[in-house]
Amino acid sequence: MPDSVDFSRKLVLVLGASGYIGSRVVAALSGSPIYRPVEASRRSDPAVDATKPDSLRNALRGADYVVNCIAGNNQTMLRTTEVLCEAARASPPRRIVHLSSMAVYGAATGTVREESAPVSPVSGYGQAKIDCERMVLGYVHDGGDAVVLRPSCVFGPASPQWTTRLARLLRAGRIGDLGSAGDGWCNLACVDDVVGGVIAALDAPDIAGGVFNVSSSAELTWNEFLTAFAKALGATPVRRIAPRSLRIETKLLAPMRRIAGMVLRSPMTEAITPSLAALWSQDIRIDCSRAQALLRLPRTPVDRMIAAAVRHERGLPQAALS
Repeated sequence: MPDSVDFSRKLVLVLGASGYIGSRVVAALSGSPIYRPVEASRRSDPAVDATKPDSLRNALRGADYVVNCIAGNNQTMLRTTEVLCEAARASPPRRIVHLSSMAVYGAATGTVREESAPVSPVSGYGQAKIDCERMVLGYVHDGGDAVVLRPSCVFGPASPQWTTRLARLLRAGRIGDLGSAGDGWCNLACVDDVVGGVIAALDAPDIAGGVFNVSSSAELTWNEFLTAFAKALGATPVRRIAPRSLRIETKLLAPMRRIAGMVLRSPMTEAITPSLAALWSQDIRIDCSRAQALLRLPRTPVDRMIAAAVRHERGLPQAALS
């Protein structure tokens, strides 16, 4: 019998399977002797629309587990989570693993643990993630089994947000050593570590209703990371970006670059938004000791993360990070 129809493996429905994290989860599950992934995304299966109750109820039928990796706009994330929780109440899987984000902490500073409260201002994205978490934990309150993972900045080969975007900006000399504007703590989550956390959370005992931070890097500033990444990319000499230049980028040029980016695909149209600049200076340290203890979360060293990302950028074959 072909592996694709090996029904001895537990079925995992992956929502958002065509996204960056979702596709990595599917790939890891495909090689597992225990789990069998079922992809659910408009790209991989146009018949599945996770925002529509009937469609999701049908997709959920027979699933042992659900991994919710849906990204997209805030309305899509909220609607998908709402529909998932309602469908799961009628036909509960063994567990839902819901991916949230460190964005729920807003402008918090210092060491941040899962019980830490959000600090204003919280972005629209962060608020949507908070609202999604409330739905998932409401489902747990009603008797369901679900856990929430809060990855920090997901870095890895082809990560559009934290790898390829930063690589373009570094090569264009638009970022580098940011001075005091880059002295915030750089909380990177290696994509392989995030995927490992997702898979571990499927069957980990006694964690229903648990919330887990997921981060890989520790004691590393954004300046240190950006300098190391630039050197590995060959984007040298690493520019020292004056505070005035960064202010002009975020306050004056970002809106124009966003508009230009809709038409042109160039590093010079990449917008450095105020929220991104704020993160680079934010004194926030994501504590993931709970995930390390209960999910045995690995923490890939930053040099290995950078090496894997650069190999991809250069079109070279990848070696496993773990």
